[in-house]
Amino acid sequence: MKRILPHPVLAGFLLILWLVLQQSAGLGHILLGGAIAIVASLAAHAVIPEPVTLRRPLKFVQLLVVAGIDIIRSNLAVLSVLLHPRPRPTAGFIEMKLELTNTFGLAILACILTATPGSAWLEYDREKSSVLIHVFDLVDANEWARTIKARYETLLLEVFQ
Repeated sequence: MKRILPHPVLAGFLLILWLVLQQSAGLGHILLGGAIAIVASLAAHAVIPEPVTLRRPLKFVQLLVVAGIDIIRSNLAVLSVLLHPRPRPTAGFIEMKLELTNTFGLAILACILTATPGSAWLEYDREKSSVLIHVFDLVDANEWARTIKARYETLLLEVFQ
């Protein structure tokens, strides 16, 4: 099955998503959605050659909850900075070393940091295993680095490495 359909879970989710978006489970929609799902699965194999394995799925769920809460908190903090003008916020850059080397873990960390208002993942240096992050209201770079390591990287290490 893996040879015919390299990413069956992805294909299944795409088929379900197609049917939900079409709001119909007619034969035509199932066939077209299935064809799209198969083509997408084959295309994904070119960019995702290695299978994604979650060593500790419950830790991944914990990471999603922590990241979701942090994104909401960050939204409120950025809103507060924008609504209550004060001396100009101090934007800055943080370069920090990472222990995480798994490409999927790095991609998820990049998504979390970029989805969090007030921060953006700018660059990853594979040779130095370091990341460059932009922060909208930077008060303490070391505190930011400690927070990222403690709240996200440790969970990602448990899930992917």
